Amino acid sequence: MVTKEHAENDAFRADETDVESGRARSTIQFPYNDLDDAISVARLIHANAGVQCTIDQIAAYAKQSITSGSFRVRLSTASTFGVTENERGSVRLTEIGRQIVDPAQEANARVEAFLHVPLYARVFENYKGYTLPPAAALEKFMREAGVAPNQTGRARQAFMRSARQAGFFVHGEDRLVRPAGPGTKPTDQQKPDPVIEKQDTKFGGGGGGDEPPAIDPIIAGLLARLPKSGDVWPIAERKLWLQLLEGSFQLIYKDGSAQVPPPPGDAEYRKTQQQQEVK
Repeated sequence: MVTKEHAENDAFRADETDVESGRARSTIQFPYNDLDDAISVARLIHANAGVQCTIDQIAAYAKQSITSGSFRVRLSTASTFGVTENERGSVRLTEIGRQIVDPAQEANARVEAFLHVPLYARVFENYKGYTLPPAAALEKFMREAGVAPNQTGRARQAFMRSARQAGFFVHGEDRLVRPAGPGTKPTDQQKPDPVIEKQDTKFGGGGGGDEPPAIDPIIAGLLARLPKSGDVWPIAERKLWLQLLEGSFQLIYKDGSAQVPPPPGDAEYRKTQQQQEVK
C-alpha cells in the first residue's frame, strides 16, 4: 500500500532515473517535461496559495493523484528549472518562480529558469556562437555530459521545446542565442549606433546637415506609452492613442496644403505661364 508519506518522498526524489522504468541513472540533472510545464506548476501555486502549499494541495489544484508518476514528474520538472523548492511535504516558489508568474518579469525569468538546468547550461556554453548539431550528434553530446543512453531522446526533445519557450530560438532553431531585451541580460554588449545615440540626446531639436530629424518630445512620449508586443490593448484605448497622435501631428507639423505648381510639361501650367507673359 502506498501511503501519503511514501508518495511525498517519491515526489521529491531526484529525477535521475526513468520514473516509469527505473532504468539507467543519469549523472547530470535535466527535466523530463518542458519549461512551460514547470511554469504551469508555478502558476497553480501562485493562483491558489500565493507562495507555498502542501503536496496534497497542489495535487488537488492540478486535479491529479498524489501517487501518479506524471504528477511526480511535474513537481520534479518545476524544481529542476529552479521554479520551486521542494521540501518534505511542501512546495515553495523560488525567486525565479515568483518572477516567472509576474508578466513584467516573465521574459527574463524564463531565460534564468532555462539556464538553471545543469544539462541545458552545459549545452548552451558548448554551442554558444556556433550552429547546433543534428539530433543524433546533440544526443551524443548529452550522453557524454551525463545523460543515460536510454534517456537522451527524451532529454533532447524537452531541451528543444524549452529553448523555444525561453526565447533562445528567435533567430532560428539551428543556434542558441540568449534573448536580449527588456528584463533580459544580453550576452554580448554592442556599441550603440552614434547617429541613434545623438538623436536620443536632443529631443525637440531640428536635425542639421545630413542627420535625420530628431523626434519631437510629444511624439516620443506617445511612443513610450505603447504597450509591449503581446500585451492586451483594448480597441477603445487604441483609438484614443491614434486620436492623440493625430492631434499631435496637427500641433507639431505645418499643413503643407499650399498648391504646388505642376511640372513644366503640364499643359495647364504652360497655359498659365503664357497668360502671365502676355500681361
